[in-house]
Amino acid sequence: MDNELISVIIPTYNRADQLKDALRSVFDQSYSHIETIVVDDGSTDDTRAYIQSLNHDILYIQIPHSGVSAARNRGIEAASGEWLAFLDSDDYWCENKLERQMHYVHTASPEHASHERYFICHTNEIWIRNGKRINQGKKHAKHAGWFFIPSLQRCLISPSSVLIHRSIFNAVGYFDEEFEFVEDYDLWLRITALYPVGYIDETLTVKRGGHDDQLSKKIDAIERYRIRALSKVIRSETLCRKFLDEALKVFQTKAFIYAEGCIKRGRKQEAEELKSHVNKLTRRYTLQVHNQGKERERLGI
Repeated sequence: MDNELISVIIPTYNRADQLKDALRSVFDQSYSHIETIVVDDGSTDDTRAYIQSLNHDILYIQIPHSGVSAARNRGIEAASGEWLAFLDSDDYWCENKLERQMHYVHTASPEHASHERYFICHTNEIWIRNGKRINQGKKHAKHAGWFFIPSLQRCLISPSSVLIHRSIFNAVGYFDEEFEFVEDYDLWLRITALYPVGYIDETLTVKRGGHDDQLSKKIDAIERYRIRALSKVIRSETLCRKFLDEALKVFQTKAFIYAEGCIKRGRKQEAEELKSHVNKLTRRYTLQVHNQGKERERLGI
């Protein structure tokens, strides 16, 4: 276990000052077999000079400004480890974070699953906004095991808290680079539909927010992107019947609430197009279920 390489992928964009805390927390990890990868998403500050000044072995990758999904994906492609951990450049870890996770994935066994062990796990976290610690609401409660259904409403896994085996990306694909926002929500839906997720109820990750460049502060219609991710996973034909039923319900609810908001704001065409998409996808799903029922009858199942 101690010899298994973990590739730590840190995407960054014009955050040289905050990157220092993130990297320090990686260098201070009690688990020593780590490959550190910093993907610079076209920074114009002194990020490059700072990385070059460090007396540490860092794989530094510069790409044109392409967004966090592309940066993480370039890191995955360059990684040598069987296990991958992501750390946003404004977050940092407690010193035993990776050690605890590696022990967990090798000793914990999922219940009611065909998998003998977890191939993904996340941790509890501390939230700091504008320098002050804030409490997480009940709706953000973390889970272990099969939690695709709770994940439909909102993102329940922080990228900075997760440890993932490379085989998962081979199975479900990488971050979707067409998603400017909620790219993590989209990925977690694809993963939780197929894998149970481990959880360590210890605050091993520190997540910082409130600064001006945070993506979540730049978007006023995040539900529109979640609706798109839900539509994608429904159309993927990878969901079991129970998951598909629940995904469609949440998709319909979110879409019609968003459409009503569009109408109130004078965006009637956008609302009509969204409602049309919902109706088409619902009809497709209903027909799919009907055909499956007929086939089961034919086979006498």
